[in-house]
Amino acid sequence: MKKFFDPEQTEWEAILERPTKTVADIEQIVEQIFREVKADGDASVRKYAELFDGFNSETFEVSSEEIEAANGKVSEELKAAIALAKENIRKFHAAQKTEKVSVETLAGVKCWQEKRPIQKVGLYIPGGTAPLFSTILMLAVPAQIAGCKEVILCTPPAKDGSVNPAILYTAKLCGIEKIYKVGGIQAVAAMTFGTESIKKVYKIFGPGNQYVTVAKQMATKYKVAIDMPAGPSELLVIADDTADAAFVASDLLSQAEHGIDSQVVLVSPSKQLLNKVEAEIESQLKDLPRKEIAQAAIENSRFIYMSSAEKALDLINEYAPEHFIVCTSKNDFFVHGIINAGSVFIGNYTPESAGDYASGTNHTLPTNGYAKQYSGVNLDSFTKAITFQEISAEGIQNIGSSIELMAEAEGLLAHKNAVTLRLNQLKSSGNE
Repeated sequence: MKKFFDPEQTEWEAILERPTKTVADIEQIVEQIFREVKADGDASVRKYAELFDGFNSETFEVSSEEIEAANGKVSEELKAAIALAKENIRKFHAAQKTEKVSVETLAGVKCWQEKRPIQKVGLYIPGGTAPLFSTILMLAVPAQIAGCKEVILCTPPAKDGSVNPAILYTAKLCGIEKIYKVGGIQAVAAMTFGTESIKKVYKIFGPGNQYVTVAKQMATKYKVAIDMPAGPSELLVIADDTADAAFVASDLLSQAEHGIDSQVVLVSPSKQLLNKVEAEIESQLKDLPRKEIAQAAIENSRFIYMSSAEKALDLINEYAPEHFIVCTSKNDFFVHGIINAGSVFIGNYTPESAGDYASGTNHTLPTNGYAKQYSGVNLDSFTKAITFQEISAEGIQNIGSSIELMAEAEGLLAHKNAVTLRLNQLKSSGNE
């Protein structure tokens, strides 16, 4: 880990740089795979599934027999935990529903907004070394609440073609009927264009590695929306001597174990705490099954001493962390002052893991500084807001002259004429 002490603002950009490749480094291979999948469909998906995942099969869809078999491979204890998490996620996202917004802007001019579900959505669920079945809950539950008509799921299989039983169990629990054994760039491309086996969708959700992130961004060039640029995980903790060093270290490691390209940052006004956390990391790291991954990520970590709370807050907002833990004697200052963050965790007993699994908030969040302009996934992510208006004869008379004047000023006389004809008709019929 690298340590910095009261760095000047001119140094922040370099200090806070993420350990990720640039889009340009990855874009060429993504473009190639997209071209091939668009042209050759399943054949190209199969080609890259074998190349990247070591999986070769004529069919991608998970069978009903595999789904049923998965049910028996998930412990009752885990099923109960998944059920608890699902209910909390349902409660939090159902509370985000909004009623129709309606207003009469002028007499006879009625305007309103209603939300409609996105009809076809695709979920990308990372597999591999960390099968993120929890992400299914985070995406499928709000999709259900929103009323999305078609929800498909793609996830990379093991080399033998198997999918983690917890992924299959959770998908079925959430009502997902179409599950495909496809991962990486080829999965995103398949959902973008549609193939003989995999349906085209209107919006793609889900986190992934840097290749998946770039593939999702590429999908937007082909009229497919995405939730956000969600790449390698990251966490920033602001903590002082009121924090438990062991807790802070455990939170940093919980994100470091996601992948070697994850990044964790600790900001503190206490050099003593920085030293304590460093020692705790070394101690806790020894017992982690994913020790090598976490260790590689820790090498990208930053320990930053900031003597000023105000400057610390400015630095945090500049970093715009995906996850932000606040554990200080000045929690209110940082909670009220944070502008750029995906999700915030407050106090000694609020681990980031709670948001990842079961508290109810969503864990699909903007990374790589995108929290400056993107929200995390929420119920509105699965809907569109449509505006409506209805204007009566009285209404067009009240608003018509303003429209005519504005349209004429812009040189758009057909726009003006559309109003003038109506006003003249009302005038001639004596309905002024």
